[in-house]
Amino acid sequence: MYLQVLTTIDDERRAEEIAKTLVERRLAACVQVIGPITSTYWWKNRVEGSREWILIIKSREELYDELEKMIRRLHSYEVPEIIAIPITRGSREYLKWIDEELRRIER
Repeated sequence: MYLQVLTTIDDERRAEEIAKTLVERRLAACVQVIGPITSTYWWKNRVEGSREWILIIKSREELYDELEKMIRRLHSYEVPEIIAIPITRGSREYLKWIDEELRRIER
Protein backbone atom coordinates (compact mmCIF):
# COMPACT_ATOMS: atom_id res chain seq x y z
CA MET A 1 0.00 0.00 0.00
CA TYR A 2 1.18 3.50 -0.81
CA LEU A 3 1.24 6.15 1.91
CA GLN A 4 1.32 9.88 2.21
CA VAL A 5 2.99 10.71 5.52
CA LEU A 6 2.70 14.16 7.06
CA THR A 7 4.89 15.88 9.62
CA THR A 8 5.38 19.51 10.62
CA ILE A 9 8.39 21.34 12.01
CA ASP A 10 9.18 24.92 13.03
CA ASP A 11 12.47 25.29 11.16
CA GLU A 12 12.70 25.48 7.37
CA ARG A 13 16.32 24.32 7.28
CA ARG A 14 15.50 21.27 9.38
CA ALA A 15 12.45 20.54 7.17
CA GLU A 16 14.73 20.50 4.11
CA GLU A 17 17.25 18.29 5.95
CA ILE A 18 14.54 15.75 6.85
CA ALA A 19 13.25 15.77 3.26
CA LYS A 20 16.69 15.22 1.77
CA THR A 21 17.59 12.44 4.22
CA LEU A 22 14.34 10.52 3.62
CA VAL A 23 14.79 10.67 -0.16
CA GLU A 24 18.50 9.82 -0.06
CA ARG A 25 17.80 6.78 2.11
CA ARG A 26 14.99 5.69 -0.26
CA LEU A 27 12.43 5.84 2.54
CA ALA A 28 10.52 8.34 0.41
CA ALA A 29 10.24 8.73 -3.34
CA CYS A 30 9.36 12.42 -2.93
CA VAL A 31 8.97 14.92 -0.11
CA GLN A 32 7.25 18.25 -0.60
CA VAL A 33 7.98 21.03 1.88
CA ILE A 34 5.25 23.65 2.14
CA GLY A 35 5.27 26.73 4.30
CA PRO A 36 5.34 28.62 6.30
CA ILE A 37 1.94 27.75 7.72
CA THR A 38 0.39 28.79 11.02
CA SER A 39 -0.53 26.08 13.51
CA THR A 40 -2.71 26.52 16.59
CA TYR A 41 -2.80 23.69 19.11
CA TRP A 42 -2.99 22.63 22.76
CA TRP A 43 0.40 22.04 24.40
CA LYS A 44 0.92 21.55 28.14
CA ASN A 45 -2.52 22.93 29.07
CA ARG A 46 -2.19 26.08 26.95
CA VAL A 47 -3.29 27.12 23.50
CA GLU A 48 -0.12 27.74 21.52
CA GLY A 49 0.63 28.94 18.03
CA SER A 50 3.65 28.61 15.83
CA ARG A 51 4.95 29.07 12.33
CA GLU A 52 5.74 25.70 10.77
CA TRP A 53 6.57 23.89 7.56
CA ILE A 54 4.66 20.78 6.53
CA LEU A 55 6.37 17.83 4.88
CA ILE A 56 4.27 15.66 2.56
CA ILE A 57 6.12 12.37 2.16
CA LYS A 58 5.34 9.73 -0.51
CA SER A 59 6.26 6.20 0.55
CA ARG A 60 4.92 2.68 1.11
CA GLU A 61 3.48 0.95 4.14
CA GLU A 62 6.33 -1.55 4.49
CA LEU A 63 8.76 1.36 4.97
CA TYR A 64 6.64 3.20 7.54
CA ASP A 65 8.36 1.96 10.72
CA GLU A 66 11.80 2.89 9.45
CA LEU A 67 10.48 6.17 8.06
CA GLU A 68 8.92 7.12 11.41
CA LYS A 69 12.11 6.19 13.23
CA MET A 70 14.18 8.44 10.93
CA ILE A 71 11.75 11.36 11.30
CA ARG A 72 11.91 11.03 15.10
CA ARG A 73 15.72 10.93 14.97
CA LEU A 74 15.92 14.13 12.93
CA HIS A 75 12.98 15.99 14.50
CA SER A 76 13.31 18.59 17.25
CA TYR A 77 9.81 18.25 18.76
CA GLU A 78 9.10 16.30 21.93
CA VAL A 79 5.95 14.90 20.27
CA PRO A 80 6.20 15.34 16.49
CA GLU A 81 3.15 15.00 14.30
CA ILE A 82 3.65 11.88 12.17
CA ILE A 83 0.48 10.83 10.39
CA ALA A 84 0.20 8.24 7.60
CA ILE A 85 -2.68 8.44 5.15
CA PRO A 86 -3.23 5.53 2.77
CA ILE A 87 -3.22 6.38 -0.91
CA THR A 88 -6.14 4.33 -2.18
CA ARG A 89 -5.90 5.44 -5.80
CA GLY A 90 -3.47 7.29 -8.03
CA SER A 91 -2.25 7.51 -11.58
CA ARG A 92 -0.64 4.26 -12.67
CA GLU A 93 2.46 6.08 -13.93
CA TYR A 94 2.98 7.98 -10.67
CA LEU A 95 2.56 4.91 -8.47
CA LYS A 96 4.93 2.99 -10.73
CA TRP A 97 7.47 5.78 -10.32
CA ILE A 98 7.17 5.52 -6.51
CA ASP A 99 7.78 1.76 -6.77
CA GLU A 100 10.82 2.24 -8.99
CA GLU A 101 12.40 4.80 -6.68
CA LEU A 102 11.77 2.82 -3.50
CA ARG A 103 12.96 -0.49 -5.03
CA ARG A 104 16.47 0.88 -5.22
CA ILE A 105 16.90 0.48 -1.48
CA GLU A 106 20.08 -1.35 -0.63
CA ARG A 107 19.89 -2.91 2.81
